[in-house]
Amino acid sequence: MSPAAPAEAALAEAAPAKLNLYLKVLGRRPDGYHLLDSLVAFVDLADRLEVEPADGLTLAVDGPFATRAGPVADNLVLRAARALREASGTARGARLRLTKSIPVEAGLGGGSADAAAALRLLGGLWGLDLGERRLAETALALGADVPVCLLGRPALMAGIGERLAPAPPLPPCGVLLVNPGVATATPAVFRAHAGLATSFSPAAPPLPSSLRDAAHLAAELRARGNDLVPAACAVAPAVADALAELERVPGALHVSMSGSGATCFALFVDAGAARRGAARLAERRPGWWSHAGSLRS
Repeated sequence: MSPAAPAEAALAEAAPAKLNLYLKVLGRRPDGYHLLDSLVAFVDLADRLEVEPADGLTLAVDGPFATRAGPVADNLVLRAARALREASGTARGARLRLTKSIPVEAGLGGGSADAAAALRLLGGLWGLDLGERRLAETALALGADVPVCLLGRPALMAGIGERLAPAPPLPPCGVLLVNPGVATATPAVFRAHAGLATSFSPAAPPLPSSLRDAAHLAAELRARGNDLVPAACAVAPAVADALAELERVPGALHVSMSGSGATCFALFVDAGAARRGAARLAERRPGWWSHAGSLRS
C-alpha cells in the first residue's frame, strides 16, 4: 500500500479514556511484565490532541489536568511522535497541542490514549503507512495500554497488552467515574499486589457472545472483578472509600476499579441514571472528581 499524501492542514481528534471492566493478573514474565486478562472499553470522557505542520517537534499542554501531566519533554505524546519518526525514517515535524481532561495516574489510560492519538494523527499528517504490524509494535513499545487505545474499540486484552481480540458487543450503559483525589502509580500497585497475593489468577471464563443489557453485563463483571483492588487500597486507602461510596449510590449495577486505580466506576442502566448518581455522590463527597456519561460503542 502506498503512503497517503501528507496533510497540509491541522488535524485533531479525541483521545477517549479506557476502562478496564474486569482485570485478572495471570502471571509475571521473567522481564517483570505482568500477564493480564481484561475486558477494555472506552468512555465518553476524552483528552483532545491537535497537530499541524511545523519544522520542529513541539508540544503544548493545557486543560484541567495539564499541571499534573509532568514535564512536557517526557510526555507520551512527544515520545510517540519521536518513535513514529524513528520507525518511519521521516524527518518531518509537527506542532502538537494536548488538552488534558482525563485525570493523571488514574487507571484510565489517559497517557496511552494520547500516545495512540498521536500515532494516528501524525501518520495522517506525515502521509505514513507503516502497516498494521509495525504500528502495533511501535505502540506496544510505548506502553502496555497503547495498543488497545490505538484500536479504539472494546476488546479483550491478553499477554502484556499486545494480544487483542474482539469483545462481544457491549449493551448501552451509563457509567459514573469517581477519583478521590489520589494517584496510584502502576508500579507501586503491582508491587503491593506481589506482597498481598499468594498466587496468580486463572483466566476468566469466556464472556457470552451476547450481553442482553446493562444488568447482564454487570453480572458477568461481578463474577470477574479486578485483581488489583486490594493492592490499590493498600497503596491508597481512599480507593476503598470511593468503592464504598459508589456501592451506596442508588441504581449502581456494578462497582469496581479501572486498571491500577485510583479511579473507580459504577455501571447504570443509562447515562441519566449515572448523572443522578453523580449528583447524590457530590452531596456526600463534594471534593471528589467525577464524570457521568456512557460507554462508547
